[in-house]
Amino acid sequence: MLPTPTGWFPDPWNQSGVRYWDGRTWTGYAAVPSASPQPHPTLPLRAAWGAVITLLISLVSSRYLLRAITRFEWPIFVYVTIVAIIGYVPALLWCWYSSRRWGTGHFRADVGLKARWVDTGWGPITWMACLLTQVVVGLLVVGLRIPFTSNIRNVANVHTDRGYVVSLLVLAVVAAPLAEEIVFRGVVMRGLLSRNGAVVSVGVQGALFGVAHFDPIRGTGNIGLILVLGSVGCVLGGAAYLIRRLAPTMIAHAILNAVAMALALSGFLSNN
Repeated sequence: MLPTPTGWFPDPWNQSGVRYWDGRTWTGYAAVPSASPQPHPTLPLRAAWGAVITLLISLVSSRYLLRAITRFEWPIFVYVTIVAIIGYVPALLWCWYSSRRWGTGHFRADVGLKARWVDTGWGPITWMACLLTQVVVGLLVVGLRIPFTSNIRNVANVHTDRGYVVSLLVLAVVAAPLAEEIVFRGVVMRGLLSRNGAVVSVGVQGALFGVAHFDPIRGTGNIGLILVLGSVGCVLGGAAYLIRRLAPTMIAHAILNAVAMALALSGFLSNN
């Protein structure tokens, strides 16, 4: 019978440990150290700031352009399409460029654009966390008398033909969650994580998410809106950081916008 070689072997009495055989005797039980968690994927900081600057310029430009072309009296869905293209496409192109320039070149992997069946559960859970945060921060804004103007308050004041409703819902429930999650949770947060810890990165990208909804026409009402939406952005960022995928936050974002649009189109927000 050949002698047992020296080395570490699984402990037959405890499956979570090992024992060492020195050629003559076995050592006592030794626990196997758990594997350290994989670090969160990152991108360079310049990718994050490039995405933020591109998106802010695009969104502000689309709003000014929209006011300039409303005199042509085109179908409303045309205006919505123009806003979506000018507001989001440049930022998405930057994200794609960042993946090619500084990432692996695999866009979906570089921004976390992945999905699993379990995300159909994580999405609504994330939405409920966003809703709770929105209510709490909203109450603080009202209690402290901080100026607040909703970004969808006047939606019901526009003539709601079928083309308008469909195009607006596509923009709010499909285009905005897809584009904004890729930009803020997929590129901005990953860029911030390359230089900062999780708390700072999640907080900063959340604040930038709120600022991205600034509209000059709302004046001081932007302050309260930025605070409320910034807090929602922090919740979405926290979920994306913990789950390491964008599908749950996209689902939560879509539900959040869908509920808000349903309330606005019903006239509920304009009557309160």
